[in-house]
Amino acid sequence: MSATALLGGLTPRVFLERHWQKSACLIRGALPDPVSPISAEELAGLACEAGVEARLVRRIARKPGWSVRHAPFVEHDFTRLPAHGWTLLVQDVDKYVPALARLLDAFRFVPNWRVDDVMVSYATDGGGVGPHVDAYDVFLLQVQGFRRWAISRQLHASLVQPGLELKQVRDFRAEQEWLLAPGDMLYLPPGVAHDGIAVGDCMTFSIGFRTPSDSEMLADFAGLLIGATDREARYADPGLRDSSADPGRIAERSLREIRRRLTAHLRTDNDTLNRWFGCFITEPKPWLRPVAPRRPLTPAAMKTRLSAGLRRDPAALLCWMPARPGLHLFANGHCHNLPRSLAPLAQWLCHERDYPGTELVRFARNPSALALFTSLYNSGTVRSLRKS
Repeated sequence: MSATALLGGLTPRVFLERHWQKSACLIRGALPDPVSPISAEELAGLACEAGVEARLVRRIARKPGWSVRHAPFVEHDFTRLPAHGWTLLVQDVDKYVPALARLLDAFRFVPNWRVDDVMVSYATDGGGVGPHVDAYDVFLLQVQGFRRWAISRQLHASLVQPGLELKQVRDFRAEQEWLLAPGDMLYLPPGVAHDGIAVGDCMTFSIGFRTPSDSEMLADFAGLLIGATDREARYADPGLRDSSADPGRIAERSLREIRRRLTAHLRTDNDTLNRWFGCFITEPKPWLRPVAPRRPLTPAAMKTRLSAGLRRDPAALLCWMPARPGLHLFANGHCHNLPRSLAPLAQWLCHERDYPGTELVRFARNPSALALFTSLYNSGTVRSLRKS
């Protein structure tokens, strides 16, 4: 499906200029005749598996008015639910259901590193999570049944409830409302308060886009700086002066030395910063980290398998950027340095999920490409299609 068809006739360029991180956009019939590749029962089964991030949200009579439970669940958790007023939300369903991963192909007008996941929510009549604010861009695609969405761009004070974790807002006053039918889609930029209530039983796909916070990036970047610092290097003051008259004062001379020492560690060249960001942004969630094969392959053994083709791990994220003198390919938090001549290979690997053997064999004539395939396989980023 083309991005223009998904966006209701808007080209990606027009959509990005008019709406991306600016305003809500309702698209009727974005996905004609939608069919969910996962049923409500299968979604509940997925939420019972270890390592799957999921929540059950229910309206309750007592304060704070909501109940939130986190996975893993067991079958009994679903059999005792009431007939109405609850929602099951499961994160990263695209990592487990290939058809949902393919749905993301229509959103390639946004770079790979911004894509987070497809969350699937199943709600019974009246179900929802209350009016809330998200810190990321999201496309809300209605797949089954109907859901009424209301939005407000007013500034809201957070309604903080211990353990609730729903980011609900106070005094929500709807400014616009829509009833979404199967195939309709609503785009919301970060910070727009919204409230979705199921009208009958329904299923919604939420395509979320990652927006790393400054604090997240600073915390991770600080780890890089610390790792490059001599742990034995310490503050020194061989020119110390007599402080008997005022020993409690921190002298400007000492503060200048502290500033000098710390700012010296903050000077980072562009390539170091670029490599850090590529590794940081492609680092998988801990519970989705690809599993390396029990028997790693040598380049020679890898070469014999290429003709059967390779497939990217569903949770693997690949991105690339030019560098001097070559390029950097990032995969699951690791940086692979490649010659500039392999830019077509880097683009291909980042764009596709299945890699036909004919193309792999052609690229593998370059020793750097064969070494890359071997490294990606041994890290679990790609898997052989050959049945063992």
